[in-house]
This record gives sequence, C-alpha cells and structure tokens, in this order.
Amino acid sequence: MSRFSIHPTPLAGLKVIQRKPLGDARGYLERLFCPQELGAVFGERRIMQINRTLTARAGVVRGLHFQYPPHAELKLVTCLRGEVFDVAVDLRSDSPTFLCWHAERLSEDNHRTFSIPEGFAHGFQTLTADCELLYLHSAGYVPEAEAGLDALDPSLAIDWPLPIAERSARDQAHPPLATDFAGLMP
Repeated sequence: MSRFSIHPTPLAGLKVIQRKPLGDARGYLERLFCPQELGAVFGERRIMQINRTLTARAGVVRGLHFQYPPHAELKLVTCLRGEVFDVAVDLRSDSPTFLCWHAERLSEDNHRTFSIPEGFAHGFQTLTADCELLYLHSAGYVPEAEAGLDALDPSLAIDWPLPIAERSARDQAHPPLATDFAGLMP
C-alpha cells in the first residue's frame, strides 16, 4: 500500500502529493518521503538539503525564490504547523504556461506536499500564525545562483488571500519582471 497519491496541477511537472497517515486513538504515523514511492516525482535525484522555516505572523509573504541552472532545484514543501498559501511560478522559457502561477493550501491538517520542480520560483503567504514548513531540496543553496521575483509584480497578478503583513527587505528588493525576461532555459 502506497503512503502517497500524486496529483497533477494545471502547470506541467508541478504536483501535489497527498500523504496518507496511518492512525488510531493515540495519533498517527506519516511518511514524508520515500524514494521508491515518490520515484514518479523525485526520479533519480537525491536529497541534498533539508530546511525548516518558522514564520510567526499571519499574512507574511516569503519569496518568490529560485536558483539559476545548473543549480536549479526540485523542492518538496510540507507544512508541519499552521496553514500557508503556497505559490509556484513557471519560469521555464519553453513552457506553454511560462509566467503562470499555481497555488495550493498546505496545512498540518490536509497532509499535502507541494512538489515544485526545477524552473519554478516559489513563495508562500502564511494564513495563520506560527507556520512551520519543511523543505526537501534536490540541490544545495548556491548564493551566486540565487534570484527572486517580486511577489507583488502586477504582471504575475498573484491573488494573495490576505493583506500582506510583512516581507523581508531582500524580497522587497526583487525588481518587477523585465518585459524582455527570457525565463530559465531548459
């Protein structure tokens, strides 16, 4: 019996993984990762980094972050506490959904993981206080490959569900997309 079901989204390659906890009156056991069961998503990649974030306030937006190739990474994002509006923006230059975004609500209660492949920018807005996220990355962080998009860029038109309470100075400094932005090459 698989502990996961994998569901496509409108953006090719972007997937939602529904985890299937096993529980009883004491609580539950939940598998977060298994390379054999998630081979259709993770392929031959290896987990190179695991990160955890805590965001104290509701309404905070983090992102939209990505790394340029050859340091692009697949991310598996799981909400361990609270609820977030998790967003991925397609930056693949050869994609029919180039610059389109898709969001999923991730929470401790809905047992979903967002699988965000290489070629996407990622960010989220906290819908509750004290949100804790766990990230599994297929590549390590490389500062000189890091980049970001302005989460409020009108050309992306992301429909954030709450008024934005806070963004970091770094995230506010990301410029709007240039009209000649070519995207990330495959």
